[in-house]
Amino acid sequence: MTELKAGDLVEVRSAEEILATLDERGELDGLPFMPEMLAYCGRRMTVHKVAHKLCDTISRSGMRRMERAVHLTGARCDGSSHGGCQTACSLYWKDAWLKPASAGTEAAAEDDEGVRKLLPLLEVNTRKEPEADGEVRYSCQATELLRAAPERVGVKNVGQFVDDVRTGNNSVGESVRAFLIGGYNRYQDVTRERLPKPLLINKGLRWALFEGALDGRTPVETLDLKPGELVRIKPRAEIIKTLNKDLLNRGMGFENEMARHCGKTARVRARVEKVLDERTGRLLTMKTPCIILEGLVCEGAYNFNCPREFVPFWREIWLERVQDAP
Repeated sequence: MTELKAGDLVEVRSAEEILATLDERGELDGLPFMPEMLAYCGRRMTVHKVAHKLCDTISRSGMRRMERAVHLTGARCDGSSHGGCQTACSLYWKDAWLKPASAGTEAAAEDDEGVRKLLPLLEVNTRKEPEADGEVRYSCQATELLRAAPERVGVKNVGQFVDDVRTGNNSVGESVRAFLIGGYNRYQDVTRERLPKPLLINKGLRWALFEGALDGRTPVETLDLKPGELVRIKPRAEIIKTLNKDLLNRGMGFENEMARHCGKTARVRARVEKVLDERTGRLLTMKTPCIILEGLVCEGAYNFNCPREFVPFWREIWLERVQDAP
């Protein structure tokens, strides 16, 4: 297949064709093909972003390089084969799992026989070896990303920003901004470790970052929000009052990318109670459920134009109800 770009129309290959690309672990180049992806086999879809890089949320090593993979519009993991995880990650699709599609052609019929052949391989590989206590540990694309993307990509690698534009992921302006912010953040990281506090710029904080206001236990608020309700994200200054020095509220972080959405209104998409820990593979149950909002994702504006587009989790104390107009 020729190199894909954002906006290209593709067709997901049949289950049997995809099976032929996978090893005994149900992977291609270290990237698992998951049971949740089978529902897309045979469908025509649009390339949303080219996944040539990603942010490392496991070891916090920075950006990593991914080869020949894309994100497709609307294709997110529903967690059905991973304990009901509600993280809603954007799925990775290797080029080998896709083929060009013409808008005038019909999508292939569902390949039931191929699914029956492929599903057992995928299901058995959704589990890691359990811990000594017998607790189930899961394996998914998110837990295995360091194997699928072993190479680090530093801010000095200007080619990544050229690729952002060439693939259609980002505009020239967005890429220049990402490069400049990346350089600023690198400067702040270095000077924070080496210079005395009076000589630091903005206390050595990264771009658009802020400090939490609280020591000790952070507050909680229960709105009992339901899917479909309209809410407004509170101003940043109000949210900061709910965060500790590590920018956490009840263990959940509020990041500078999330602050870009402050003041916006959006509808509640879901209440989140179960999430997969990418480092351990354990399924965690939240003591205090959080909220996903329709249409709001991490855009990577302050993080090298990362195309993963995480769905942010919002504490109810960061939101306020808005009454729909009659």
